[in-house]
Amino acid sequence: MDSQPVDDQNIRFSGREYRRQTSPGAGVEPLPDGGLRLSIPAGPARSYRVAQIDDTHKLPRRDFNWQTPFALSLRAWVSEPDLPGTWGFGLWNDPFSASLGLAGTLRKLPAMPNTAWFFHASPENHLTLRDGLPGSGFLAAVFSSPLTPPLVLSPALIGLPLLAWRAAARMVRRAARSWIKESSITLELDPTLWHEYEIRAGDSGVRFSVDGQIVLESGVSPRGRLGLVIWIDNQYAAFTPQGQLHYAALENTTDAWLEIRDLAINSLV
Repeated sequence: MDSQPVDDQNIRFSGREYRRQTSPGAGVEPLPDGGLRLSIPAGPARSYRVAQIDDTHKLPRRDFNWQTPFALSLRAWVSEPDLPGTWGFGLWNDPFSASLGLAGTLRKLPAMPNTAWFFHASPENHLTLRDGLPGSGFLAAVFSSPLTPPLVLSPALIGLPLLAWRAAARMVRRAARSWIKESSITLELDPTLWHEYEIRAGDSGVRFSVDGQIVLESGVSPRGRLGLVIWIDNQYAAFTPQGQLHYAALENTTDAWLEIRDLAINSLV
């Protein structure tokens, strides 16, 4: 898989400073009406393309800006309903690098995931450890994990080659369920139309709303410090019930973009 350099710059949007990450040909561009367009060009498989903003650059996880309770809202639309790869917005603990290693090495040691976000994943993805939850599609989703120090988890990296053995991978997948809690729902809407998205998270749960209507009330809530991430890319990742582990970059035959407006994020303490 081709790894391309990612350009890191800062951009000011909705009154805050964010890091802008773009691979060659991608863009994060302010719009005349106050919006922001994140775009990636058409291109072949095996070449990673990303446009992203976040507020976690050069920060250790303990210094990320947000934790429950918080509220995040924005308006968004995308160029096509079924784009190859992933796109979305929300808060996470950056458990791996944004590119899963496709555009360089990990900035931090791996950690177990804590997230609350709206997440679109094309059918090649399978991003749940539980058989009863959707692994792809347009999702409202939460992951909640213990705040185990990454140094404690790092010895487990020695066992990563065992994941190539499906029986071992299935065992790891089952074991991870006891540590990582999840909640998600598939959203039945047209993301190519403007919608208003909101996430309100407390210590005991998260509420997701679209256009003022609650779409998911979860009793699962992310733990620890979190950072904002908004992105569009052409990658996929899958850890299937059969024990198959895959990730790669997909072909997209046309330019793709995610446009956002009216971004607001606030602590509710």
